[in-house]
Amino acid sequence: MTQLLQQAFERAAALPQEDQDRFARFLLAELESEERWAELFSRPESEELLEKMADEALAAHRAGRTKPLKVEEM
Repeated sequence: MTQLLQQAFERAAALPQEDQDRFARFLLAELESEERWAELFSRPESEELLEKMADEALAAHRAGRTKPLKVEEM
């Protein structure tokens, strides 16, 4: 275990039990989500779909149907 992860768990251990459980549920859900995304992106059809979506986005941009993202306004 890394020192940073150890530090995070030590801080979490100092929380009230309800907050520890909430944190644990969040962390487990994030790990499961990452595993699902990794599995989905490892499929051959994912590459084709992402290429198609990128082509569509570029076509929309070239056609003037996009606008700049203003992060400071988010």
